Amino acid sequence: QQMYGCELSSDGRKRVFFQDSYDGRDFTAFDKETLTWTAADPQAQVTKRKWDDDLAYNQYMKSYLEEIC
Repeated sequence: QQMYGCELSSDGRKRVFFQDSYDGRDFTAFDKETLTWTAADPQAQVTKRKWDDDLAYNQYMKSYLEEIC
């Protein structure tokens, strides 16, 4: 399950997020400041390493969250 989007707070600041869940538990989350993924579960480490290595995709994700969203 994936969840992503943005929220605009009353003070005008935007909060963006991209998260994955598996079997009802948090799995990974994207950190747009560092262009890396956080593994919320030990089984997510393999996915985290694979996605961290894909810099072009991570730059796209940051751009999408900051510009398009």
